Amino acid sequence: MLKNNSNKWRFDGPLHLLQQRAFLLSAIRRFFAAREVLEVETPVLSSAANTDVQIEMFSSQSITTEHRQTYLRTSPEFFHKRLLASGSGDIFELAKVFRKGERTPLHNPEFTLLEWYRLNFDLFDLMQEVVELIQFLRAELGQDELPIELISYQTLFERCAAFNPFAIDLLELQALCQQHGYAGSELSRTEALDFIFSIVIQPQLSAGSHLKSEAAHNDAVAAGVMIYHFPVEMAALAQVHPEQPDRCLRFEFLWHGVELTNGYQELTEANEQLRRFEHDNQIRSSQGKPALPIDQNLLAALATGLPNCSGVALGVERLMMCLYGHNSINQVLGFVAENS
Repeated sequence: MLKNNSNKWRFDGPLHLLQQRAFLLSAIRRFFAAREVLEVETPVLSSAANTDVQIEMFSSQSITTEHRQTYLRTSPEFFHKRLLASGSGDIFELAKVFRKGERTPLHNPEFTLLEWYRLNFDLFDLMQEVVELIQFLRAELGQDELPIELISYQTLFERCAAFNPFAIDLLELQALCQQHGYAGSELSRTEALDFIFSIVIQPQLSAGSHLKSEAAHNDAVAAGVMIYHFPVEMAALAQVHPEQPDRCLRFEFLWHGVELTNGYQELTEANEQLRRFEHDNQIRSSQGKPALPIDQNLLAALATGLPNCSGVALGVERLMMCLYGHNSINQVLGFVAENS
């Protein structure tokens, strides 16, 4: 007997979304082809996991006899680094990825990441290439250049939240969170800074930042903000800053407050990466979450030798939102969690 699903089966959006997405993906491929960056395709399933405390993974039956489970990737990053260590050269991928429990106007459990890696690029080289990609795509759509500001994490906090995030005492920082409405359990330094960023700073960027690039000579308001040199506790897979050990070589790009990219000058030391993975699992255990299997293949690749490189991931659906002037991921996806 057929069940009545009403119109839930339909592609929930205008059909021209398909054309817009196809055009965007084609333009992205042209951008990288012109730079001789190789397109690759890597596995969706892995026997290892992402230990990131902020991300939860989907799991499935094992694809091998020696492992208990398989995990759906949250990013192609680990496979990309294995390719880089194998001698692939510069690479990019338009990768389907999966993150459990993420469903908001900016999140869908299944989405597409554009991820790419450039050999012998430092952090600022890759930041510049992100800017070039954004401007290229706008030009392809007949749009004007996007005003984009480069600003350090410290300067952003000083201008938008009136304190230096590297100098403030933890108790003072926690009290500040409470002043802005936080009422939960005690926050770590990283959690408190993330709270202030989301509650105090991001709304200012969403409304149109009053910030100006340090090199700017006019009062133009920037829609895009490139933030760099995050606290070292937020390094994840990034190198520590060689001259300022309290910060790391990481950047994010936000467009009207919407985070589009997360990029690193990549960590190449296997022992340090193992320490970070183990620390993630310790935090997960302390929060009542299961510890996750560490990717030993990635660590072996790092130990063999990852070339000096920088890499970045960009959310394709969020990029579409920003390029086409939407405010919800539902407006650029016809099939979302609720009708999948």
